[in-house]
Amino acid sequence: MGSFASYEARKPTVLTVPGLGGSGRSHWQTLWEEARPDTIRVELGMWSTPHRNAWVTRLDEAIRQAQAPVILAAHSLGCLAVAWWAELSPQPYGWPVAGALLVAPADVDRPDAPDALKGFSPSPHTPLPFPSILVASQDDPWISIERAHSLAVDWGSHFIDAGHQGHINAASGLGWWQEGQNLLGRVIAASGADRPTPSGPLSPSEARAVLAINATDAAQAFYLG
Repeated sequence: MGSFASYEARKPTVLTVPGLGGSGRSHWQTLWEEARPDTIRVELGMWSTPHRNAWVTRLDEAIRQAQAPVILAAHSLGCLAVAWWAELSPQPYGWPVAGALLVAPADVDRPDAPDALKGFSPSPHTPLPFPSILVASQDDPWISIERAHSLAVDWGSHFIDAGHQGHINAASGLGWWQEGQNLLGRVIAASGADRPTPSGPLSPSEARAVLAINATDAAQAFYLG
């Protein structure tokens, strides 16, 4: 899908990547888009009848049009779109996508997965070329906590168990979801994009250290206490 521009130090752009059906008015992604001037939705289209290649193409276009570095904030099937984009559009580590917050990924591989999800199967197993946090709920009807942890291992994501939060969406009653904002901040820190004079992305080992320590600290009072 072409080459990417070289590294240039800038404030990151946050792109939200909704899942099946899009994200409604009270979804945390929508609230973030309305409140944060750095946050823009990726209009994937075909929200009710998603097509993997079409979504990956739309996501690729949005990433290339955004002012890099880019931080992705994906939910549900949007997490699979991110994983497939990384599989089909390999980039240098940390650029132009500098990090991702992956929330409640849908399990597209389960035998009883809805038809709308099956086109994204099988889930990619390749580690993501940027630091990431994967947040999952113990009572998510779209994926088991064990399967979510397995995806985190495959993708090289730092895993956060959010307890009993359903699908971590509007129905979960999260509103603005301040906990998610804290975790997004940790992803940005792990990318190195918030440093006063960034010279490039943090190395994978440096990023893992930030996610493993600071992301846990940020979530401690909400999830792990």
